Amino acid sequence: MSSARIEPDPAIVEAAIELGARFSLDAAALDETARFPVDNLAELHRRGFFRAVVPPPFGSAGSLVEALKVVSALSKGEPNTGLTLALQYLLHSPLLRLDRDAPSWRLRARIAESAVEDGALINVLRVEHELGTPVRGGLPATIARRVTGGWRLTGRKIYSTGAGYLAWNAVWARSDDDAPLVGVWVTPRGAEGVGVVKSWNHLGMRASASDEVTFDDVFIPDDHALDIRRPEEWAQPDSVELAWTFVLFSAIYDGVARAARDWFIEFLKRRKPTNLGAALATVPRLQEALGEIERLLYINETLLFSTAAAVDRGVAPAATQTSFLKCTVADNSIAAVEKALSLTGNHGLSRHNPLQRHYRDVLCSRIHSPQSDTVLAAAGAAALR
Repeated sequence: MSSARIEPDPAIVEAAIELGARFSLDAAALDETARFPVDNLAELHRRGFFRAVVPPPFGSAGSLVEALKVVSALSKGEPNTGLTLALQYLLHSPLLRLDRDAPSWRLRARIAESAVEDGALINVLRVEHELGTPVRGGLPATIARRVTGGWRLTGRKIYSTGAGYLAWNAVWARSDDDAPLVGVWVTPRGAEGVGVVKSWNHLGMRASASDEVTFDDVFIPDDHALDIRRPEEWAQPDSVELAWTFVLFSAIYDGVARAARDWFIEFLKRRKPTNLGAALATVPRLQEALGEIERLLYINETLLFSTAAAVDRGVAPAATQTSFLKCTVADNSIAAVEKALSLTGNHGLSRHNPLQRHYRDVLCSRIHSPQSDTVLAAAGAAALR
């Protein structure tokens, strides 16, 4: 079984900070045109970011702390880029823990190698019109039908980040058995029967290309059934996988909130109303408000890095704890940006300034599962038991 390096690579972290600052210069244009950050991702591939969490011989086996620092720095600059890279890390990181004789090793290794060599993107497509998010229960309407040599996949997936740019579509579906299996079937780009419907017209994360993907009787070989199980076997989640997921998704929106904080600080220093005769930065009430933003971001940082460090030491928190982390970081990130927005008036809401974009983007933190109501209801029920 492979293991990640515990200590982050300073060079890749510094490169992420540098590229995050550079990507921020084009972030407004990507948002305005809803253009997928192809150039940013090509640069990340060229600079070796796609190999960071892939084990040897393909990659450098980076840790969760390293991935957290990278995703946070990139998302502070351009969050759609950070989201797309996070999805790659989440799909490749299981290789750090799997034995080489595990059933999914060969396919995962092939996918990871294509990422390292060619910058190939992958995403798990889960959400459907009928099902919504699978976290709330129910079987997917997308069906994999058994045929000679493999499967035939038919269905539709919405909110599929990177749609049309993915080299690999990993599709959450169910088999056509009397007692259906549920899991992930993988189809490569260019497979006959795969289509993209341009449907993403969102308030935030507009450049994520989270469009609809259709599958019309797509053939999938037997060895491309990545992970299929009885539905009840999915009831006990992998605590390490959950921690990676919630930490990296949370890092995206914490990064957005930090970009908003930085702009707010510069606004307070720059803005000098004539009736005040000094910069807004001298006003105690606004200093207090900035202090509240700092408090919220400190809590985020503490939760994210303590959790990531624990995972890297081999001590993964329970699912309830990492669910709390996700909800808390999302709430704090939104509250931090809202605080800045409420104090900047027209300036904050003007499309000439980035704060309104940061607010629209940070609201998307609530979209990612688990939502707060499910987390709190489950925690409350467990406490009562």
